Amino acid sequence: MTVLEQPGAYRPTPPPAWQPRVDAAPLLPDAEPYRLLGTDAAADIDPALLTRLYGELVRGRRYNTQATALTRQGRLAVYPSSTGQEACQVAAGLVLREQDWLFPSYRDTLAAVVRGLDPVHALTLLRGDWHSGYDPRDHRVAPLCTPLATQLPHAVGLAHAARLKGDDVVALALVGDGGTSEGDFHEALNFAAVWRAPVVFLIQNNGFAISVPLAKQTAAPSLAHKAVGYGMPGRLVDGNDAVAVHQVLGEAVRRARAGGGPTLVEAVTYRLEAHTNADDATRYRSDAEVEAWRAHDPITLLEEAMRDRGLLDDQAVQSARDAAERMAADLRTRMHQDPALDPMDLFEDVYAEKTGQLREQADALRAELAAEEGER
Repeated sequence: MTVLEQPGAYRPTPPPAWQPRVDAAPLLPDAEPYRLLGTDAAADIDPALLTRLYGELVRGRRYNTQATALTRQGRLAVYPSSTGQEACQVAAGLVLREQDWLFPSYRDTLAAVVRGLDPVHALTLLRGDWHSGYDPRDHRVAPLCTPLATQLPHAVGLAHAARLKGDDVVALALVGDGGTSEGDFHEALNFAAVWRAPVVFLIQNNGFAISVPLAKQTAAPSLAHKAVGYGMPGRLVDGNDAVAVHQVLGEAVRRARAGGGPTLVEAVTYRLEAHTNADDATRYRSDAEVEAWRAHDPITLLEEAMRDRGLLDDQAVQSARDAAERMAADLRTRMHQDPALDPMDLFEDVYAEKTGQLREQADALRAELAAEEGER
């Protein structure tokens, strides 16, 4: 007989663990992706913002096509194009303040470029020349993350640390729909919500995790609905409506900065190109599906809206294209220059101070290089 089974034993009332800690209703996303372009609210959008978004979208599309061409020419080892997803990339790059941090995945080089990173530096990792290609502190852009979703806990940790220090910093972490199937996604969102960390998660749902469609990854009503289980708001937005994405992300960033905690944003978009240059997308999706999404191209949507308001004409369109072409020409010229690489740089910028093991490895490589030089 246990103590609780004895006659007259004290039986404490179990804590109400089954009861919800917060009302779930305010956390739920809209039933349909939020849109601005094509609605009455579009008339109130700041013309200066529209012009900036349009210029960046055009430049971003040209950046994507140029990087893809460089891959075919052997100047890049691989390039995961964001063609069709430029609205998400541009909005993410523009919505942050200078002191904030962007945590990109491998497909998010355009967001880093919009943030201010040199296009050549953004592509250096994909060229295979350097660990990262840039100093993350220069523009507060974390290294491009190839392992799925591992950048998300990093973003939470930085944001939580900034809050503890009293720094006015928000972290914006980008991830694809495939990354939401990783354990790091769960851990990051759970910690962020419990700590009320000033971080925003942007899921770019382009429909496929390489070749695996979303329906085979999750049975959730939407990826934004997953936010409710962690106790944070979920927002569902049309990922090809650049203005809507910018507004939703802006609201989430302001909420985080004001101490409101994290937000999960799902942007419904589409990857028009293959997963990478090594992928054959025709094996898992039809041409008809791709063409249907081309009709919802983010550049076309914004261009039509601006023309309707008299904010864009043929001359302005050509000016944006000319600026994008100048960027592409500069990128092409510089990427065709063979970099001067020093193997000893492998040991730089790994730790603030080299460890004993790292020094041993550097000495071993130095001796090996000297021996090779002596044999010539």
